[in-house]
Amino acid sequence: MNFRFWILIGIVAISGFNQGLLLPLIAIIFENDGVASSVNGLNAAALYIGILFITPFMEPPLRKYGYKPIIIFGGALIILSLVLFPLWKSFWFWFVLRFFIGIGDHALHFSTQTWITTTSESNKRGRNISLYGLSFGIGLAAGPLLTPLVEINEALPFMLSSLLCFIAWIFIFALKNDYPEQTSDYSDSFKEMLKRFSKAWKYGWVAILPPLGYGFLEASLNGSFPVYGLRIGFNVENISFLLFAFALGAIVFQLPLGMISDKYGRRNVLIAILSIGMISFSVASLIENSFSALSICLFIAGMVVGSTFSLGISYMTDLLPKNLLPAGNLLCGVAYSVGSLIGPYFGGVFIQYFKSISFFHIVAFVLLLLLIAVASFRQEAVQKGHV
Repeated sequence: MNFRFWILIGIVAISGFNQGLLLPLIAIIFENDGVASSVNGLNAAALYIGILFITPFMEPPLRKYGYKPIIIFGGALIILSLVLFPLWKSFWFWFVLRFFIGIGDHALHFSTQTWITTTSESNKRGRNISLYGLSFGIGLAAGPLLTPLVEINEALPFMLSSLLCFIAWIFIFALKNDYPEQTSDYSDSFKEMLKRFSKAWKYGWVAILPPLGYGFLEASLNGSFPVYGLRIGFNVENISFLLFAFALGAIVFQLPLGMISDKYGRRNVLIAILSIGMISFSVASLIENSFSALSICLFIAGMVVGSTFSLGISYMTDLLPKNLLPAGNLLCGVAYSVGSLIGPYFGGVFIQYFKSISFFHIVAFVLLLLLIAVASFRQEAVQKGHV
C-alpha cells in the first residue's frame, strides 16, 4: 500500500508540474508575440476541452483493464505531446497538443484519484487525499519557477518537463495492477452510465462544486493572471514568484486542513476556507500594485482555497457508496475541467474588456457563489453500500 501510494503521489506531482509550467509559459510566449488575451485564454482551454472530451469514455476501460494500464497510457500521451511542442510554434498546433495533454492528464488523474480514494480507510481519507492534493500543489508551485527559462530558449522548458514526466512514468511499471469494485449489475451501456452519473450527482453535488471552483481559480491564476500582471507593470520573474506564493500557501496547509477535516467535518472546513479565501482575494484587489503586499495576500489565499480540490474529493468520497466512486471521481474531474475551461477564457475576456476592474474581483465572486452553495447544503440520506 505505502509503496504504491507514494508512486501515485509522485506521478501526480509531475502532472501538477506540467500544468504549473505550461499555463503561464504559453500565456507569456503568446503575449510577447502580440496574441490577444482572449485568444490566449482560448488556447489554454484546449487542455480542458481534451479532459471533457475523454470523460464519457474513461470508466469502462478502467473497470476492464484496471488502474495501471490507464495511467501508463495517460503518461505516454503527455510525454509525446510535450516533446512535440518545440517542433512548430503555431496557435492551432499547440492547441491540438494541449488537447492531447488534457486527454492524457485526465486518464492519469482519474486512475490515480480513484485508486487512492477506493483504497483509503475512512479515518485517513482526508489525510491521504490531502497528500494527493499536496503533491499536485508542489508540482504546480515548481512549474512557474521554470518559466523564465523561456528567455534562454523557448524549447528548454518543454524538453525539461518531458524528461521529468518520463522519469516518473517509468516507476508505474513497478506497480501491481488493481481494479475498481465490480458489481453484478454494472453495465457499460450509455443509459446505465448516465444513471450512475445521475446518482452520484444527486448525493454528492455539493462536493463536486469545490473542484469546479478550484479549476477556475487555478487556471485563471496560471493562464490569465500572467497577462494581467504584465499589463499592470510586473515582469516575468515577479509573476512567477506571485504564482509560487499562492501555490506555496496551498502546500503549507494542504495536509493540516485534510487532517482537520477528518476531525471536524468536510463541510465545516469548506465553509471556513471559502470565507477566508473570498476575503483574501477582495483585499488583493485593493493592494495589487504592491508586489510585497500582493505576495502575502496570495500566500494567505493559497493556504485556504488551495485545498478546495482535495477537500471536495474527500467530501465526495464521504457522501457516495463505493460502487459510485468512479462516477463521482469522473464528475469531479468534469467539474474541475469546466472550471478550468471557463477560467482562462473568461479571465482573458475580462482583462481585455473590463480594464477598470481588478482581476481579483472575479475570483472573489466565484468563491462567494461556492460558499453559498456549501453553506446551504443539507445531506440526503444514502446507504453506504450499493445504490
